[in-house]
Amino acid sequence: QVQLVESGGGLVQAGDSLRLSCAASGRTVSMVAMGWFRQAPGKEREFVSSIRWSGGSTYYADSVKGRFTISRDIRKNTVYLQMNNLKPEDTAVYYCAIQRVGAAAYDVWGQGIQVTVSS
Repeated sequence: QVQLVESGGGLVQAGDSLRLSCAASGRTVSMVAMGWFRQAPGKEREFVSSIRWSGGSTYYADSVKGRFTISRDIRKNTVYLQMNNLKPEDTAVYYCAIQRVGAAAYDVWGQGIQVTVSS
């Protein structure tokens, strides 16, 4: 069984930065990708960013391009999301997820971590 543990959320002011971390532990198997999603109150969960585990290609939602940076530490099975110039509309619960080899989509999800940006 794989567990994902997110950390680094909190309450910040507009323009501030935060770095989220997500560590995979347990029976980790080869991963295709790790990603971050978020869900704001009253809204659907949306894609934020992802990184291919092999090769490190990165992908971003248009709303965060130029402000967020995703990275990974293969030895630690950890993915990071550096969030700069945060805006109130970034307020959401952020979820980490992995797509394991053989899975058609992200198939393991973290519990979520709150990020609140005040104006």
